[in-house]
Amino acid sequence: MNDPPVAKGWFNRTVIGAGLTSMLADVCYEMAAAALPSFLRSLTSLAAPFVGLIEGSADAISNFAKLTVGWYSDRLTRRKPLVVFGYALTGLSQALFAFAVGWPLVFVGKSLGWLGKGIRGPLRNAILADAVAAEDRGKAFGFHRAGDTIGAVVGPLIAYAILREMPESASAFRLIFLLTLIPGIGAALTFALLIRERSHPANPRQFMASLRALPTDFRRWLVGVGVFGFGDCSDKLLILVATVTLEPTLGTKGAAEFGILLYAWRNLAQALIAYPVGVLSDRIGPRRILIAGYVLGAIVMTGFAAMGELASRPAFLVLFTLAGTYLAVEEALEGVMTADLVPDRSLR
Repeated sequence: MNDPPVAKGWFNRTVIGAGLTSMLADVCYEMAAAALPSFLRSLTSLAAPFVGLIEGSADAISNFAKLTVGWYSDRLTRRKPLVVFGYALTGLSQALFAFAVGWPLVFVGKSLGWLGKGIRGPLRNAILADAVAAEDRGKAFGFHRAGDTIGAVVGPLIAYAILREMPESASAFRLIFLLTLIPGIGAALTFALLIRERSHPANPRQFMASLRALPTDFRRWLVGVGVFGFGDCSDKLLILVATVTLEPTLGTKGAAEFGILLYAWRNLAQALIAYPVGVLSDRIGPRRILIAGYVLGAIVMTGFAAMGELASRPAFLVLFTLAGTYLAVEEALEGVMTADLVPDRSLR
């Protein structure tokens, strides 16, 4: 079978399929993510350290998977089966939280879920970059990110509705986690059915040789990405900060509900901004916009650190809005920068 050529228009089947897949996937794990900080607080009084442990470990697993699976996929001519497996693994793992009586099973579920994210992320981005012309990458990645974050709005709102309607919060949390199976498996099926992948030449290089073959400008850029990532706090910790701070005035259940709404609002801001950011990057390039996004991210994290007991609902609303803005820039354009700086498809 011949490879499908790069479509003349950027709004093609693969771009649409990737957006729908990410929307369903985000409904899945953002439902779980919105409820997780308050659920952990119901299991242990030491929620904050365990949130940090779980999130940091899961991110480490995800990043290791990105590097190793990305290299391994370059040795193959097709990446799609691995992406489908990654989506399925994440879709199944979030439901494990429903059976947790302590933090260890949450740790296992989160680690498996983020292993799936690490497997699929760079491979999906490579497929998406191959599906459009270079001058349309910003729009394609921006549309994908907008679909992703629409799901990230719908997921927390579903969690909020369930938590608000059910009087016993522990049961509500467990129902939320079980329901993540529906969009999670749907995401894997959508990618399997809609995505048309172009094959790429196999890269037989060994692991270290592949790293050395990466362009110098790309490796320099990764230093900046790493420095920013080092200071970028987990969104679960930010939800926990808002929940704990507002609990004296709103009560435990009210603070949990408002924390979920803040998270949905942040994701809505991200969804609204992602596509315009992608269009702008096609006109002026992604570099300057990314720099501005990183600077805004540093300002936002400083704002959260400075809140203390002076925090209020409007102040958190502003900070979560700005958080959605810098995330839209970061997540939409880092993939574009990678595609621009690594023109060799066998290394991408």
